[in-house]
Formats: sequence, structure tokens, C-alpha cells
Amino acid sequence: QVQLVESGGGLVQAGGSLRLSCAASGRTFSSYAMGWFRQAPGKEREFVASINWRGDSTSYSNSVKGRFTISRDNAKNTVYLQMNSLKPEDTGVYYCNTVPQSRLSWGQGTQVTVSS
Repeated sequence: QVQLVESGGGLVQAGGSLRLSCAASGRTFSSYAMGWFRQAPGKEREFVASINWRGDSTSYSNSVKGRFTISRDNAKNTVYLQMNSLKPEDTGVYYCNTVPQSRLSWGQGTQVTVSS
């Protein structure tokens, strides 16, 4: 069973940047399309970005398009989310999982807090 560990979150001022990482165990990681999701306090988890297994096709929610970039390194079993021009509404716990269905157990996530 593949396990997911998210990291890289923190407290940042509006306009700042963070780079999140999602490390996966297991040899089948490279065969999965992967996505990032986030959950703000009192809200449901929402889709942020996804990348196909080869890393040559990506998609983004309208709220982050042009500011966030998803990438992956299959040799390192890791998916990244580069977040630039952060806004207070980007605050939340960020998770990764497979897409389009979330097939794996959710990790603990990594907290991102953007202050205004």
C-alpha cells in the first residue's frame, strides 16, 4: 500500500511563496496521476491541481491558475506544488492523492497559513 507524506507548509505573508512536497512509498507511484487538494477551516476539501503520470499534462483550479505549478519526479516518488503570489484565501491544509479517484489513504497533510 502506497503511503503519502506531505511537507513544506508554513506561515507566509500574502504575496509570498512556498513549495510543497508529497512523498510516496511504493513502486507503483509512477503509474498514478496525482493531485493536490486543500481544505480550509469549515469547508470541504477541494481540488487544487493535478498532473498525469508522465508529468507532461497538468490542470489547475481557476483559483490558483497562473500562481501555482504542479510537478513530479518519479525517480524520487515525489510530487511538488510550487505556490507563488499566495493569498489569505489559500490558507488551509494541503493534501495529495491520486486522481481522478482518491485511491490511497489520505496523509496528514501540511498546513499553509497566509497572513494579510
